[in-house]
Amino acid sequence: MATDIKETTHAVEAASVMKLLSARPRLLALGEPTHGEDPLLDLRNELFGQLVEQEGYRTIALESDCMRGLVVDDYVTSGTGTLDEVMEHGFSHGWGSSAANRELVRWMRAYNDGRPAPERLRFAGFDGPLEITGAASPRQALTALHGYLSARVEADLFPCTAETLDRLLGADDRWTNTAAMMDPARSVGKSAEANELRLLADDLVSLLDEQTPHLITATSREDWNRARLYGRTATGLLRYHSWMADTAPSRMTRLVGVRDQMMADNLLAVAERGPALVHAHNGHLQREKSTMRMGGRPLEWWSAGALVSAHLGEEYAFLATALGTIRHQGVDTPAPDSVEGLLYALPEDRYVVDAARLATALGDTRPAPRVSPWFGYAPLDPAHLAGFDGLVFVKDVPQS
Repeated sequence: MATDIKETTHAVEAASVMKLLSARPRLLALGEPTHGEDPLLDLRNELFGQLVEQEGYRTIALESDCMRGLVVDDYVTSGTGTLDEVMEHGFSHGWGSSAANRELVRWMRAYNDGRPAPERLRFAGFDGPLEITGAASPRQALTALHGYLSARVEADLFPCTAETLDRLLGADDRWTNTAAMMDPARSVGKSAEANELRLLADDLVSLLDEQTPHLITATSREDWNRARLYGRTATGLLRYHSWMADTAPSRMTRLVGVRDQMMADNLLAVAERGPALVHAHNGHLQREKSTMRMGGRPLEWWSAGALVSAHLGEEYAFLATALGTIRHQGVDTPAPDSVEGLLYALPEDRYVVDAARLATALGDTRPAPRVSPWFGYAPLDPAHLAGFDGLVFVKDVPQS
């Protein structure tokens, strides 16, 4: 068995990854089983750098706020701002404090220096401006969309004025009250103002679509695409806030589903402009349904990866990352009858695994699911092997 498994492994490099695929996919996604471990992000940087230089990928998309990601994109493409400013304002979830993320942004800017625009690397955040515990006010996205349109479209075509939007939006802290996660009554998502904003946002997005030929000519395709991002974000946030205020039993399922739908829509937009590399948690990128328990209730929903895969087919590829230990988090040597344990027994520190060949090598063997002692780490589900295009295995994750 060990010899058979050994034959499924290869060095962690771009050439090994591409040998697993029949052709270069438009979206090539690399997952991680836990957040906040820079050694995993260092490996991501190394592998993505090779894929950019050897395979022509031109966008790197991370699980971070899509609106903040515009700050990073402006910096890496044109040098707007400073690296310190970008790391402070261009990332959500605290990702800006990561040394590995800082190195990625620095490298992207250096790579672009002196290159013509069509050859430059682009950056994208593809998460919404939200987390499971709360969501941003739709103000930034909605007013940016209105501002883009109002400078270029006749006023009598508009569903509302900027002043009307401002009045309906009110104070931003009405939207960002984290108490609404546990108490729907604390959310403004189903107020009369929020319901009117949903209609107005829909009308503004429709106006953007209706005026596409004029807007692309008057500005640029890039500016128009950015306005589309504003529209997706505004409507997605308003939908999310509406479910925050809901009391139906399906409330939490809809919230996590809306978030992954927003991620998927952003990834599909990234894919429209060319081949892109994607990095996020395994759970957001997998093809299978995602599951979790929250408040004692089981939740099931389709991940962003599942949605994107349904749209793109073989143009989407996903490599999950599995690991052996994170000893500083209490994750010790895996049981030998788990997938992680079988891979941990091999001598190399890290490698790319042919997931299909691994499943064949396992045959009728049913690896035991690993149980994590730490909530921040999600072990590999053995039943998901068939849904991976490949697997990256890291034996031991040292403390950053």
